[in-house]
Amino acid sequence: MELKDLIAPDTYNLTSEIDRFDSERIALRWESDKGEKKTITYHQLIQRGKQFANVLSGLGLKKGDRIMTIVPRIIDAYVIYLGALRAGIAVIPGSEMLRSADIALRLSQGEAKAIVAYRDYTSQVDGIKETLPALKYKISVDGETDGWLSMNRLVSEASADFTTVRTSKDDMAFLTYTSGTSGTPKAVIHSHGWAYAHLRIAPSRWLDIHDGDTFWATAGPGWQKWIWSPFLSVLGKGVTGLVYFGRFHPEKQLQLLQDYRVNVLCCTPTEYRLMAKVNNLGKYDLSHLRNACSAGEALNREVTDIFKRTFDIQLKDGYGQTESTLLIGTMVGDQIRVGSMGKAILDPFITVIDEEGHPVPDGTVGNIAVRRDFPALFRGYFHQEDRYEAAVRGNYFLTGDRAAKDKDGYFWFHGRRDDVIISSGYTIGPVEVEDALLKSQAVKDCAVVGIPHEIRGNIVKAFVILRDGYEPSQDLIHELQTFVKKETAPYKYPREIEFVQDLPKTISGKIKRSALRDLEVRRAREKGMNVE
Repeated sequence: MELKDLIAPDTYNLTSEIDRFDSERIALRWESDKGEKKTITYHQLIQRGKQFANVLSGLGLKKGDRIMTIVPRIIDAYVIYLGALRAGIAVIPGSEMLRSADIALRLSQGEAKAIVAYRDYTSQVDGIKETLPALKYKISVDGETDGWLSMNRLVSEASADFTTVRTSKDDMAFLTYTSGTSGTPKAVIHSHGWAYAHLRIAPSRWLDIHDGDTFWATAGPGWQKWIWSPFLSVLGKGVTGLVYFGRFHPEKQLQLLQDYRVNVLCCTPTEYRLMAKVNNLGKYDLSHLRNACSAGEALNREVTDIFKRTFDIQLKDGYGQTESTLLIGTMVGDQIRVGSMGKAILDPFITVIDEEGHPVPDGTVGNIAVRRDFPALFRGYFHQEDRYEAAVRGNYFLTGDRAAKDKDGYFWFHGRRDDVIISSGYTIGPVEVEDALLKSQAVKDCAVVGIPHEIRGNIVKAFVILRDGYEPSQDLIHELQTFVKKETAPYKYPREIEFVQDLPKTISGKIKRSALRDLEVRRAREKGMNVE
């Protein structure tokens, strides 16, 4: 595949990819943990998307505007995205675990004109204390409360006659937030042209999606991975997507794989690890599962062996980031090398470089980097050009991870370049957790790092210095954990807290998180954990 094959036409709207499948074929099969089931065809989904596009246009939103959405795994999530994008409006995804301060940051920085939220999350929006001059409308997916419009009512009253707004391949489609090592989260700009490139590489080269497949990607709306797979890789390939609205239980996940005869699965290593521990695993019939992919963190050899032995399924690793698409993984037809990340999805766009931006020799550890002309790379950080430039070396963008590449093109992971924590597929900036802890009257100083964990890969741990008058206790640990869950998205809370008298720091006074990580790796090895 050549560079020209990944570049979208000058006038391009990604919804045109879905319109090709406007028919009675099933787009989504939805089930909830209450046993409710729904299906929707491509024609029905496209029509509802056009109705929502008319809703937004009727409210005065226009091409170039932005809306934020906070919705769970429901069919309306797809309707919201399709309607906004068709109207030329960019979407700011928001996890349902965000708190008022997180939401306010995204609404303010993204200058969102409207927010669309599920009923369970409207209270967090109403709890925002900051002034948001750009925000004009609050839309509730399934209700009409004080200050909120009803999406369902508005859509039911809207026409399905809508002409897609003419957008450029360079126009913004998504503004997705990612965690960083310092400061506030970064807003990643993805264009319609990014979607064009993504659709021409990841679904076929890694996911191996075929016409007629049922594909289940478990990521939730609010994350870039949802845009990658449950949204674009399903609808852009015209296959049937499975959507489950409920908490993860490994037995339920296996049962759904069996009942819906899923052909392609994409989920996190944590989900695979928990499924691998289910008693009598072989009782589930997964004979129809052709491809099982993993992304978010490294897979364990033990887990891959269990799936191979039990189901004759080879789990396939994958690596990417919010700023791009899948970059490295076990591609269709590639030989698997245990312990390797796999190969680049497209040579020579992804490689390993030194600090000056030069590719390093085979076997040398360096920075995983993406060539800046890769069409599936983001267009920059919104209003944060300095943070983009800080990650650029010559003609390459640094992903933040380190690896070595062997003579056959296989990448071997060597850890993060920065302090970002990846836990159960979630990316967590330690500064966000530290900032939340420091708001507690009990905390004088703290440092947050990721530490090894057998199930989650890593978990968040906080080393805390208490203020005078406070004594270490299990009750205080629980109190601080609860406090953090209220201050920021709860998946970021420290699952372990250790009270200390001091913290390792540099001469200039910066916390040496690397020293704390090294300490925890030693402790994990002493406990018999297999730590890379």
